[in-house]
Amino acid sequence: MIRATAADHSPQRAERRNFQRVRVKIYGRFMLEDRTEHPCQVIDMSPGNVALRTDEIGRLGEKVIAYIDHIGRVEGIVTRTLQDGFAMTVVASERKKDKLAAQLTWLANKHELDLPEDRRHDRIAPRNPTSKLQLMDGRQYPCRIIDLSLSGAAIEIDVKPALGVQVVLGTMRGQVVRHFEDGVAIEFAVVQRPETLDSEFGGRVA
Repeated sequence: MIRATAADHSPQRAERRNFQRVRVKIYGRFMLEDRTEHPCQVIDMSPGNVALRTDEIGRLGEKVIAYIDHIGRVEGIVTRTLQDGFAMTVVASERKKDKLAAQLTWLANKHELDLPEDRRHDRIAPRNPTSKLQLMDGRQYPCRIIDLSLSGAAIEIDVKPALGVQVVLGTMRGQVVRHFEDGVAIEFAVVQRPETLDSEFGGRVA
C-alpha cells in the first residue's frame, strides 16, 4: 500500500505543474472506506489534488468520496495528512479533470469579485424574523433575523458557533462568517432567489 501511494506522487507533481492550485472557501462532506460521513472545508484544490480541513482524518492510501459545494462528487486517495485535515489525489478521467479546471476557474474569479458577505446585495428586515439555526450535529437554536440578503443574513442568537462552521438557517445552508455582540453573520452556500427568501422568511429582496 505504501509503495503504491509513493508511486502516485510522481504524476501528482506533474499535475501540480499543469494545474495551478486554487484557494477557495467551499464546503462539503466526505465518506471514508468505513462508510462514515464527515463535514469538510476545501483549503485549496486543483483538478489533480485537493486539501481538506476536517476533524476526521483519513489514513494514507485510503479511498475517499467527497461531495463538494459547486463541484459535486470527487473521488480520491489520501496522500498526506495535515494538522487539521488531509490531502488527496483526485481519481478522475481527463474529461472530468478538464471540467474541474473550468469549475475552479469560475470559483476563483467569483471569490475575487465577492465583497465581504457580498454587500452587493441589498439587505432588508424580514416580515417574519423568527427562525431557527441548526448545526451539523442536529442541535437547533431559536434565533431572530436582524436582516438578510440574497447571499446571507445577520441573526441574534444566544450561542456563537465557530467561524467557518456549517449551519442551516431555516432551510438555507450556509456558514458562520462573523461574530458580533448579539449574534452571528451567515453566508449562504449559494446565492438565493428573491422568491425563495420571500417564501422562507417573508422578506422580498431586490
